[in-house]
Parts: sequence; C-alpha cells; structure tokens
Amino acid sequence: MIILGIDPGYAIVGYGAISFKNNIYKPLYFGAITTNSGVEFPIRLEQIYREIDFIIKKVKPDAVSIEKLYFNNNQKTVIHVSEARGVIILAAKLNNIPIYEYTPLQVKTIVTGYGQAHKPQVMEMTRRLLRLKELPKPDDTADALAIAICHAQSSGTNLKRGIMDLNAKGNSYL
Repeated sequence: MIILGIDPGYAIVGYGAISFKNNIYKPLYFGAITTNSGVEFPIRLEQIYREIDFIIKKVKPDAVSIEKLYFNNNQKTVIHVSEARGVIILAAKLNNIPIYEYTPLQVKTIVTGYGQAHKPQVMEMTRRLLRLKELPKPDDTADALAIAICHAQSSGTNLKRGIMDLNAKGNSYL
C-alpha cells in the first residue's frame, strides 16, 4: 500500500509518501510545498493544487491521509488553511484517490502510543519507524509522514472501521 500523508497549510504544506507492506514502512518521497506570502492568495491555492496533483501523479498513492483541521484562535488562519485543504482534497478526488482524515490526537496515539505526546516525540518516532538517519525537515514534512503512518497503522483496525463508518455517514470525502 502506498499512502500519501499531507499536513495542510497555505504557507507550508508538508507531504510524505510511504509504502507499507508486511508491517514495514519505507519512505518514498517527502518534502514541503511553500508559497510566497507576497503572492495573491488564489495564486497560492493554485500552486498548492498543482503541486499536490503532480505529487499524486508521481507517487500514485492508494490513499491520501490528511490532518483534520481543528479550531484555532486566529479565524483568518483557519479559513485560509481550510481553503488550502479544499484544493488538496480536490486534487485527490479528481485523481480518484480515497481520502482519510485524522485528528492530531489520533496521529499522536497511533504513532507514539500516547495521545498527549509532544511534537518532538512524534517526530522521533516517525524517524525511527521510517528508519531515517535524520528528522525530516521542515516539521510539516515530519507531520505529513506521521499522518501517513497513522493511516497505515489504522487501515486494518477498529479505528479504521470506525472511520469508514463515519465516511459512510457523509463525514469525509471518499
């Protein structure tokens, strides 16, 4: 199974493609899409869409896993990140790739075994699981790889079946 994990944003979008076979993770392709703050926002969204579409066509994932947006105090930031998520989801949907969403709590729990884990713990466990020599940079890239690992681990579990039940009720984008 090839999974493309995405940590959505509009200044930086982390992405990480992994393969998961026989309980072994293999990093395939990862990095970050960065957009320039001096550029009009619709152009930034177009850049995100085009680069995600390119990545999807390059890695041919079986699934896209993306972090669910949680409320932030800055409404402008939440709206912009939501719009970026929208173009990311659109790119996956137009490429007929199933989309799965995970909360930060789900990612932390599945990757580290502890839902209250701190970011450095998640990053280090991601590095270890993928057998990387160094932590992926920027942090958004490590987060995207953790989101991909989360999907790989939950894809055959009760969590996955629960997510599938939610998806069937219209709470996701399958």
